[in-house]
Amino acid sequence: MKLNCVVVDDSTIQRITIAKLVNEHPDLTLVGDFSNASEARNCILNKPVDLLFLDIEMPVQSGFDLLDGLKTRPQIIFVSSKSDYALKAFDYAAIDYLHKPVTRDRFNKAAQKALDMQLLKKDGPEEEGEFIFVKSNLKNFKIFIAKIRWVEAFGDYIKINTDDETHLVLSTMKSFENELPEDKFLRVHKSYIINIDKVERFNSKFAEIGATKIPLSRNKKEDLAIALNRNS
Repeated sequence: MKLNCVVVDDSTIQRITIAKLVNEHPDLTLVGDFSNASEARNCILNKPVDLLFLDIEMPVQSGFDLLDGLKTRPQIIFVSSKSDYALKAFDYAAIDYLHKPVTRDRFNKAAQKALDMQLLKKDGPEEEGEFIFVKSNLKNFKIFIAKIRWVEAFGDYIKINTDDETHLVLSTMKSFENELPEDKFLRVHKSYIINIDKVERFNSKFAEIGATKIPLSRNKKEDLAIALNRNS
């Protein structure tokens, strides 16, 4: 098994360094390397890409901007000279966060994480439980209900955030809410539906799922507390 990789970094030296490490790794294939988010996006949309080595601070569009514009994402390994973004990076389900300058040993460890994850997806046993099919980027995807973390309004679309990835689906919040089991999910804001089992803590203003704070509408704190007690 080989992973098709794309490297995105506005620094020519850093981009060449990571691309060289990809080319020298026996289980990675370099599909392309780009200096900006726009060119990288075109490649990802038109070629099979399994793994993205992504710089964060780039002119015009950041690495986060690139990911926000993708309906479905490959695996992500962030590469940055700063550690400031590490927490936010894992909101994007990043496999790893490499600090520049990247050593071969550290690179190989990150690559192995991505390979292990790909193997689990490919050869792992079929998961049990309820699931739904959604259409995203002209393809139908099977999503297990238990893996949905939260759903948020995104214009005429909804963004479904799961344990593994994010899907942008043409739907209303109300319509999608009706597809979810009401004992497991709660509409806590006009723009957010959360999986009650994923909530780690909450207060009068936010429910926290991982590092993400989901806003609570007025009077929703009590509804959430009741739901959490019911599911405990």
